[in-house]
Amino acid sequence: MMLNSLKNHFLVAMPGLADPRFSQSVTYICEHNQGGAMGLVINQPASISYSELFSQLQLNDNYGDNSPLLIGGPVQKERGFVLHSSEKQWASTQPVSDDVYITGSKDILEDIAQNNGPNESLIALGYAGWDAGQLEEEIAQNSWLTVPAEKQIIFNTPISERWHCSAKQIGVDMHLLSSQAGHA
Repeated sequence: MMLNSLKNHFLVAMPGLADPRFSQSVTYICEHNQGGAMGLVINQPASISYSELFSQLQLNDNYGDNSPLLIGGPVQKERGFVLHSSEKQWASTQPVSDDVYITGSKDILEDIAQNNGPNESLIALGYAGWDAGQLEEEIAQNSWLTVPAEKQIIFNTPISERWHCSAKQIGVDMHLLSSQAGHA
């Protein structure tokens, strides 16, 4: 049974989620349909910075940002994705919502390195993916809290605050939740 699409929603990891790859994570869902779901974790910093990435890709770096890239998920960790604002499009740009797009082509990285990129962006390596019905099952098992996405959290909230801020959007204080789930 397919729930309504969770595209442009956050999956906020519940305290009882045992998988260390997703503990206290916030995943922005970029696609969700009958075939499954795909998203990017937006609050797990990688050990590599923007400047290091640009150097590895042999791009001239005028960006001057040593912010960390994000670990977007455990699938295809060598593949990069850029979540960005919608004022411009690149070779593989796809809209997720009216104001958040995703691009996986190198041309956007070249533009970001030259300060010609989107006004707001984040770069993630890898993605999170679910087969048909898998995400719905995890939600039924109380692994995830689903929250409508907020652009401000994606681009302007400090990485360390995104888990709490995402849940607060629907009035949930993660400090008050137990890691133990009860079933009647």
